[in-house]
Amino acid sequence: MIDLIGLALLGVAMIASPGPANMVLMTAGAEFGLRRALPFVFGVAMGKQLVIWPVGLGLLAATASLPGLATALAFLSAAYLLWLAWRIAGARIVAGRARPPRFAAGLVVHPLNPKAWALVTSAFGVYAAGAPPLLGTLIVALTFLAIQLVFHPLWCWGGARLAHAVAGTQAERALMICLAALTVASVVVVLVNVG
Repeated sequence: MIDLIGLALLGVAMIASPGPANMVLMTAGAEFGLRRALPFVFGVAMGKQLVIWPVGLGLLAATASLPGLATALAFLSAAYLLWLAWRIAGARIVAGRARPPRFAAGLVVHPLNPKAWALVTSAFGVYAAGAPPLLGTLIVALTFLAIQLVFHPLWCWGGARLAHAVAGTQAERALMICLAALTVASVVVVLVNVG
């Protein structure tokens, strides 16, 4: 059936660790603060559902019959995340900026994140293998959502705390470049494992 403990441990390890989505969440916190970025944070959490449900209900079968599909999706997603990193590198911490990212912007982060696809396919392949598709998908979806609702706001809050410490100083530019570099590094690590 489903190994709930293994699934939860995998979820915590992957969701809490640095990766493209967490770097974007940290950057949103740095630029806008946790409170103003919350719609984006919740959008990011719900965006993983846009990966979980199609994978759980059939995308794994499609990618198994078309082996290049998974690799193509990973590289297209990586291109988007690298573009985000480029934007992060040039960003500045501006208190009270008018438009924090919205819920809809958060929805696309995980569908375009190779780490999210790797996490979800691993969850189904290892911890939910053999479970009825609907039940297995529901359990994976709820488990990961619960974990995200804890760790995604923490990453955003961490970015806000860091920004508060360096806003307006020479360290501000270094912080944004570091966040961009970490985003690029996390994408490269995921792509090396995909390829």
